[in-house]
Order: sequence, then structure tokens, then C-alpha cells
Amino acid sequence: MNEYLEPFIQMLRSEKYYSPHTCSNYRRDLKLFQDYLQQHAIESWQQVGYSEVSGFAAQRHRQGRKSRTIQRELSSIRSFFQHLIQNEVIAKNPAREVSAPKSDKPLPKTCDAESIDRLLGVNDGSDGLLVRDVAMFELIYSSGLRLAELINIDLDDIDLAEQQLVVTGKGNKTRYLPIGSKAVKAVKKWLKLRPDYSRDIKQPALFLSKLGKRISPRNVQARLSQLIQRQALDQHLSPHTLRHSFATHLLESSSDLRAVQELLGHVNIATTQVYTHLDFQHLASVYDAAHPRAKRK
Repeated sequence: MNEYLEPFIQMLRSEKYYSPHTCSNYRRDLKLFQDYLQQHAIESWQQVGYSEVSGFAAQRHRQGRKSRTIQRELSSIRSFFQHLIQNEVIAKNPAREVSAPKSDKPLPKTCDAESIDRLLGVNDGSDGLLVRDVAMFELIYSSGLRLAELINIDLDDIDLAEQQLVVTGKGNKTRYLPIGSKAVKAVKKWLKLRPDYSRDIKQPALFLSKLGKRISPRNVQARLSQLIQRQALDQHLSPHTLRHSFATHLLESSSDLRAVQELLGHVNIATTQVYTHLDFQHLASVYDAAHPRAKRK
């Protein structure tokens, strides 16, 4: 298999005028691929098919290589096979349809429990809107709510005696969520003051603006920014940060992937993995051990 590699690198230098650094990258990428093929008893380039190329990409992903790195390696492999086609060594390019995993997306930021205690540790009950704000953010962090789920909560959706909340999430799917004791206490305080802001007895929304209407997403975000400044926190937080912190802290404490998945309203575990910073293989092993229909033979 070596007889075709160096002529390819020489072609990149003499015909395409690639820099020595670029040629070195091509050589390294192709040697990695060649080593993978030899480990799988592939002895000639004519034997390489789609499964071998995709298998190589999958292995690199399991080894923790970033999407951008795998994309570059696949590009080197495609170029090499195209060179072999032009020299009539092979007829088809087996790497043409192979794609790298999707580009790595930055994870949303999280907030430690101490900072959240500081954020929500407001004892001033004289400001009704501030009482409302604390109740909203306690509820997001307590139950892992999306912003849209928070603002759509109606009075009939929450049962403080049972410490339970019903929300409608993505895909119009309903889920029942527990409410922590601190969130219950905060919401009770707000409910005592809510009539002062209600302009319409028929208004069902739990959280109202100062004009008596259902609070808007932008208003919630702005009020969170104001609370951060008031409590002198030195980091930027969003409602989503509180939801993400809920998931992270719960999973760190319980290691119960299935419970976190249900509470967040995720359809599949891969989404939960994105929210929790944990290695997918670890999540999969937890899932396999916990779910009665997930056992693998």
C-alpha cells in the first residue's frame, strides 16, 4: 500500500504547490488511515469500501477527536482516492459519501450551586416584582423549565400542596414535574401579591407583568439581568443557564440519567448528554443498567 502514498505527496508539492506543512498533514492523515486498514487486515487500496472509511471516522470520534479534525482527515483520504482513480488504480472513491460527525457545538454555561444560592437569596418582600422574579427563577432551577414553559404556566397548572407542576413542552408534550420546597415557598409569596398586579380576573397566567398581562420572554430575561446586577454576581446568566444547571447538578448528585432525561423532556439520551457535560459512553452504560428494555446481549 505504501507505493502510492509518496507519489501522491510528491504530486501535491510539484503540481498543486502545497506547502511542506500541508503535505505533512496529508501524510500523517493517510498514515493513520493506513494503520487502521492494516489493523483490519486490509492489504490493498482496492479492498477499501465505504464501511472501512466510515469505520475509521467512527473510531477517531470515539478516540475524542474533534469534528474539524475528522473532517480534515476525510478530506485527505478523498483527495488520495481521487488520485488513485486518476491513475486507474481504483474505479470509485469510497470516501465520497462519508461525512464527519456534526461540528462540535459549544455547551451552554452552567452555574454552581453557591452562585445560585446567592442569586436567589433575596429577602426583600417589599418589592412585589422582585418577589415574582425570585419565584420564577426558583421554579426554573427547581424543575428544569424551558423559558417558554415558564411563561405559559397557568394557575391551574401548579399544585403547591402536592408540590407538582404540569407543563407543555416541545412537540406539545405534557410532563409532570416535582417542585422543590424553596420554589414552593417563593411561589406562595408571589401568589399573595399577584392580585395587586392582576387587571383581569380571567387572566390565567401564573406570572404577570406590571401591566397585568402574561409576562413575556424578553421581560423574564431582562429581569434576570437586573437580579444578577442587584446580587453583584460576576457572571452572565440566562434562563437557559438555570435549566442547564438544574440538569448538571441533578445528574452529578444522582447519576440517574433516565430521571434527568424525563425531567428535561428530552426524547433521546443524546440530547441529555449535550446538557450534562458527561461522556456518552458513561451515559450509555448508566442507561443500559437502569432501563429494563435497554439491556444489551
